[in-house]
This record gives sequence, structure tokens and C-alpha cells, in this order.
Amino acid sequence: MDNLITRQLESILKESELAYEGEFELELNPKFLEGKGQNWLEEIYSDLGGINTSPLLRKLKFDFKINRTLIQYDDELHFNRYRLISLRSEFYTENNVPFLEAHKRLCRTFEKDCLKAGMQHRIWNGPPVAKHSFGESNDPGDFTGNGAVGWKLLAYNDAQMDIQTRIHGYKLIRFNPYETLMTGGSLKRLDQLLMNPKDEQRKALLNWFMRKLE
Repeated sequence: MDNLITRQLESILKESELAYEGEFELELNPKFLEGKGQNWLEEIYSDLGGINTSPLLRKLKFDFKINRTLIQYDDELHFNRYRLISLRSEFYTENNVPFLEAHKRLCRTFEKDCLKAGMQHRIWNGPPVAKHSFGESNDPGDFTGNGAVGWKLLAYNDAQMDIQTRIHGYKLIRFNPYETLMTGGSLKRLDQLLMNPKDEQRKALLNWFMRKLE
């Protein structure tokens, strides 16, 4: 939880006296992944052009936890062609993932925003495990060949989060800057509302959040 969006949302949750846990870490049991879970991940890894053995996360970090529901904010870096590839896995259709169609649409629509934020070397190329997993990146902005291996790793890890939370028995809610809320007689984007929300907007944001928990 290291950005203004999630900090503002946490301040609204505190005011509501809703019982939650911030910056929750889920320790993963590797045995839970055996069988179908491993097959789904290997399918996604292969579709993204993975080489060597697919890397597995040992724990996951979430912005919020409420009972058995985990909540995660996806900024603009999470919506691009590679995340769209991961979302085509049979995991998403077999498990009726509620955010599937919305995320596909956002990946097709907002890759330009990902490009604006994601051409820095540390994001485009990612950490060393990205090169080990997907090879060398092309130059920033060039999607031929291997493209952006840092972006690929992020898409793969997002899929790990989706799969692991499901097989560990949690519900996952993802929210993003492009969601819109009606407040003050007009539609406003979530990221704009959460920059400096007024009292009326804070109430609207809390109502929006509570609806997601239903």
C-alpha cells in the first residue's frame, strides 16, 4: 500500500469503523498448487513466452483483507497485451472470475497509459528474474520479439495472485483507476475521486466499496 489511492481509501475505511487488515500477506502452501493450479500457471507462462522453469511466489501481498476477501489495487501498469494473454487462460472461465471481462476490456483500451508509465528501464525490463524467465527485452516501446519482459513478469504474477487466492479459499477483488462513480450529478473516475475526496465523495466511495464486498 504505497500510493495515494490506497492510502485515501484506507482513511475512508478507518472512518467507517469497518474491520479490515491493511497490507495483508498471504503465505502460500505449494502443495495447494499441485494438479490443476500448476497446469493453469504453466499454460499462462508458456503463452507469455516463458523459458526455463516457471518462478513461483512464496507469498502474496494485498492492500486490504476483510474476512476471507482480499482487495488489491491495479494501477495502469496492469493493463496491456500481456495481461490480456494471461486472462485467456481456462482458469478464468472455469472459475467464473467476476472481473474477467472488465479487465480484458481495460487491457485492450488503456495500454497507452501503461506505455506512458511503463517505459522506464526498471519497469520495461523488470527485475533479474524477468530476464531469466522471458529472455532479453526489446528496446522500450518495441513489442516485436520478446517485447517488455518486465511487463510479462507482472502479468504472470497477477495470474499467480488470481489462481493462488482462489485455491487458498479466498475471494479476490481487484479495483482500478478507470472505474467510475456517480457523484455530484456526474460520473467521475475513481483515481480522480480518491486524490482529495470531499465529504460527500467519501460517502459515495464507501458505498462503492461496500457494494464490492457483497
